[in-house]
Amino acid sequence: MAIFKDYNPIDHDRSLEDRRRHKQLVEKSIKENLGEILSHESIIGESKDKKFKIPIRGLKEYQFIYGKNTPGIGSGDGSEKRGDRIGSDRQQGKGNTGAGNEEGEDIYETEITMEDVLEYLLNDLELPNLDKKKFSEILSDKSKKKLGYQRHSIRPRLAKKRTVIEKIKRKQGRKRALKEFGLSEENNRFPFKEDDLRYFKVKKKPRRESNAVILCIMDTSGSMDSTKKYLARSFFFVLANFIRMKYVNVEIVFISHTTTAKEVNENEFFHKVESGGTYISSGYLKALEIINERYNPSYWNIYAFHASDGENWNEDNERCIKAANELCQLCNMFGYVEILPSYNTISIKYRLIEGVTDKRFIAVTIREKEELWKALKDMLKKEIREG
Repeated sequence: MAIFKDYNPIDHDRSLEDRRRHKQLVEKSIKENLGEILSHESIIGESKDKKFKIPIRGLKEYQFIYGKNTPGIGSGDGSEKRGDRIGSDRQQGKGNTGAGNEEGEDIYETEITMEDVLEYLLNDLELPNLDKKKFSEILSDKSKKKLGYQRHSIRPRLAKKRTVIEKIKRKQGRKRALKEFGLSEENNRFPFKEDDLRYFKVKKKPRRESNAVILCIMDTSGSMDSTKKYLARSFFFVLANFIRMKYVNVEIVFISHTTTAKEVNENEFFHKVESGGTYISSGYLKALEIINERYNPSYWNIYAFHASDGENWNEDNERCIKAANELCQLCNMFGYVEILPSYNTISIKYRLIEGVTDKRFIAVTIREKEELWKALKDMLKKEIREG
């Protein structure tokens, strides 16, 4: 089979180019399918090694396709465009509505892990308005300092350059010894030995990091059916994992509410089922209580995220707006996510937009599960900083 490619006078590895193109296709398909992955209920509680299948379009090369060598096939007057059929082939396609005979497009599946998915998120998202108000000293993997060399350690800390130097020193010592005794080297091979190996000696050093706390507030009332709840949980699951991967010193607080609110642990937040009416203000007031008790805004960057279907008792709307404004005064950002809202009532989102004018308030809507990724991007998109 003949294959055409652009002439390049510099010889290069063709397989390297194919791998590069393959990587581009994989990345494109992952980004196109992020919405479907993130809204999948099975991601909740899964480890970072959980695998997802992604459809990838196959690579195609230019090639000759031979006809039947009948007169007229392959000829033209120069005005033809790609896809035009030239000549006639009476044996094909006349009145035939059965199975086609055209070549199909190659599509196959590849697998990526949850950790891979979150890595793609890291490139596009960040916590907005993150200020270095105050600092705390913590020990982290990012704060390791190299302090010389040692003979024994783990292989990732191998000091290659220093190891080569040790080998050269041993080789030079051997040459001097042979010369003193009037001997010559019998062969040129001089392999590494265990004694040549040197490893970096590292010490953890306290590093100043910005304090931040994320308050996850979720409506668990009766109007939040199973579909709404799993979308809300998916949103918070991705948010929590994204935060833990990207930021070192961040605490996460989980709050669930019906007509009353309570702080819960992570397992209860993602798996416990509740029912009852809805006072959205209860979730906001619980968040304010926790902030006042544990997270001084002078020291902490505070972010609050609330997910609900937008249904609320009318008698609670005024309290809800008041509490939302108080949260905005304390938070770097307050985000509200409305999930599958009902079209029969005025949702709390519109009341919040009218009553909360602070620029730190962001409201988004998820009308179908594929919009979960867009909602995350709208809330956590990178700021354009003027240089």
